[in-house]
Amino acid sequence: MGRLAICPGSFDPVTNGHLDIIQRGAKVFDKMIVTVFHNQSKSPLFSVEERIELLKEATIELENVEVDSSSELLMEYAKQKEATAIIRGLRAVSDFEYEMQITSMNRKLNEDIETFFMMTNNEYSFLSSSMVKEVAKYHADVSDLVPKVVESALKKKFT
Repeated sequence: MGRLAICPGSFDPVTNGHLDIIQRGAKVFDKMIVTVFHNQSKSPLFSVEERIELLKEATIELENVEVDSSSELLMEYAKQKEATAIIRGLRAVSDFEYEMQITSMNRKLNEDIETFFMMTNNEYSFLSSSMVKEVAKYHADVSDLVPKVVESALKKKFT
């Protein structure tokens, strides 16, 4: 099967910052599964099914990328998929502290699966899905922040 990595997130919605990490990770690993995880502490704008479809469309050119969803623990999911790695994107130093806590817990749950941090392109270091939703709600231009398919979906949600 080769080296398989999981790229987890809520992706509500997928941004160009997410795509930057996905595209670069796809160059390093033989296969990547971009997985939409159900986060009950968040109130998503898009359903899990919508997020999966948006991700599939946004990653259609990446032959070694698959899109999936899960509501279980990341490490259980990764073990079931026989993944060897988790890819996590970092925007700033503030992300590192939070991600380090998650990674430490994940390592305790399964020390055989490595976590790799990738710094996002500086162009997207300020970008978050929450910020995109907020500015899209006020009909601001988000065309350089998200894939075209997401831009269209946001316009539909906020009209």
